[in-house]
Amino acid sequence: MTKHLPQIKIPATYMRGGTSKGVFFHLKDLPQSAQQPGAARDAILLRTLGSPDPYGKQIDGMGNASSSTSKAVILARSERADHDVDYLFGQVSIDQPLVDWSGNCGNLSAAVGPCAIHMGLIDAARIPENGVCIVRIWQANIGKTIVAHVPITDGQVQETGDFGLDGVTFAAAEVALEFLDPADEGEEGGAMFPTGNLVDQLEIPGVGSFASTLINAGIPTIFLNAGDLGYSGCELQGDINADAEGLARFEAIRAHGALKMGLIKDLSEAATRQHTPKIAFVAPPSSYTASSGKQVNASDMDLLVRALSMGQLHHAMMGTAAVAIGTAAAVPGTLVNLAAGGGERTAVRFGHPSGTLRVGAQARLQHGQWAVTKALMSRSARILMEGVVRVPADSL
Repeated sequence: MTKHLPQIKIPATYMRGGTSKGVFFHLKDLPQSAQQPGAARDAILLRTLGSPDPYGKQIDGMGNASSSTSKAVILARSERADHDVDYLFGQVSIDQPLVDWSGNCGNLSAAVGPCAIHMGLIDAARIPENGVCIVRIWQANIGKTIVAHVPITDGQVQETGDFGLDGVTFAAAEVALEFLDPADEGEEGGAMFPTGNLVDQLEIPGVGSFASTLINAGIPTIFLNAGDLGYSGCELQGDINADAEGLARFEAIRAHGALKMGLIKDLSEAATRQHTPKIAFVAPPSSYTASSGKQVNASDMDLLVRALSMGQLHHAMMGTAAVAIGTAAAVPGTLVNLAAGGGERTAVRFGHPSGTLRVGAQARLQHGQWAVTKALMSRSARILMEGVVRVPADSL
């Protein structure tokens, strides 16, 4: 008779951050074998989320069968000067045995500050009785600083409130985020515009040629014109995700864009790097009906943006892609800037499948190169459940 190992318990916090959800761990709570990068860590996160699942549902795990909810975060008290917490993000594939560590999650970034306070990673003396706690976060995946402004009431994180976010049903407390130097020479793949151009022509054999803006800001992103793809920019998930041929075309463009950006050395590497780069398409403002049934008017926005994550159109907008949108919009001549009407701007409001979102960026031209010093946006976050997750011991 085969003897099966029992399950192990791992303390965890299940949180919503922006329009994403994920399982948050304190580094020291993970089994010893998973406290450093490697196969054991990946195996635990895959089993926690319920991946790989050939049925695509993640029924036997905490994932909810979308890229927005198949996420894991590991936090630790930071040993880096002037930072409070180290934040490591893993994008867990739904149907493949893959955890992608190549980028950040901007939505879950909003939950890092509140979770760090909840886990006791922030010194009590730093937390006001009432007011705002400033949490300096080291985003370990990409080596960047994020500053979270976490509201505090009676010494506790204020989670409830009246801040509304399209793509999230219920209002909550606002968490303002500053992404400092989201693009610089240290970014993987090079400078903010890795090819040195604001607009490139991407040649995809057997697919076509597309004008594109390739940018490293928040997360490496490929921007295309909706019209060049045969889209209006008003598409919802059903219009894109049910089109297997269209998704294959997007993946081919993404792979060639990654190669041009210097993120991969061979096209075959794109298959194991699903989280980055992102791919998005833009269009001038136009009225449409959001996925909730709400009418979004052209007058409510500066431009339309639709973005794909892990091979599917996102139901709203990834936070890191929003940083890329805000940054590209601030640079005259990019496809994003042109879709928004051109000219200099420090903030844009864009329409996405669930509604609209405003994001700001401070960009400047120095020594002939564009640089961005800060990108700003607001999200909300809330603890959904806390306790332990159970993982079969033979997963390690």
